[in-house]
Amino acid sequence: MTPRTLRGALLAAVALSTGLSGTFVASPARAQFGLGGIVYDPTNYASNVLQAARALEQINNQITQIQNQASSLVNEAKNLASLPVSTLTTLQAQVNQTRQLLSQAQRIAYDVQSIQQAFDGRYKGTALTGNHAQMVANANARWEDSVGALEDALRVQAGVVGNIDSTRTSIDTLVGASQSASGALAATQAGNQLLALQSQQLADLTAAIAAQGRAQALDAARDAAIEAEARERFRRFRGKN
Repeated sequence: MTPRTLRGALLAAVALSTGLSGTFVASPARAQFGLGGIVYDPTNYASNVLQAARALEQINNQITQIQNQASSLVNEAKNLASLPVSTLTTLQAQVNQTRQLLSQAQRIAYDVQSIQQAFDGRYKGTALTGNHAQMVANANARWEDSVGALEDALRVQAGVVGNIDSTRTSIDTLVGASQSASGALAATQAGNQLLALQSQQLADLTAAIAAQGRAQALDAARDAAIEAEARERFRRFRGKN
């Protein structure tokens, strides 16, 4: 077939197609275009692109999950980090110092049995009705008890006042550490140490009040013993007359 003949046949086919349908019918959606033996399918290409996009989205989601887990681990590590400072040693030293001052109480210790023995021997009963020499000795002993208790109270008060500067330093340290705490554990530990500091201050206050109360009680007991002894002396004086 000559080129002219082939051209005529193609034109006839086109005319025939136009005459049958009135329009030129395009090739199907899955039409393939070949070039040099390579076949291109638009539908298959779109499906592959969609699958790749979904796979990429899953990978991004996994990366986000890993990042969230890493952040959570970092936060947990911060929450488990201990407070870098501690004032417990200082607080314990202050408490021990106050206890030592209390244990050095003169003549009458902070002990129920010691108090009972002292009052039985110098403040009541036969201690107020002995002979003149015994009464004088007991009166002098009671005076020494009162003076010793007053001295003890002053020493305890001095020790408590001496702890104030150290307490202020501890408060500043703990408040600063609490404000800069990196996590929950450090903040809790700072709070616990502040509570321990408060307990130490209450212990000092209790010791000072106890020492002062002891001195006042012994002084009041001494006054009562002096009054009882004076009555006994007056009774003896009247008996002689």
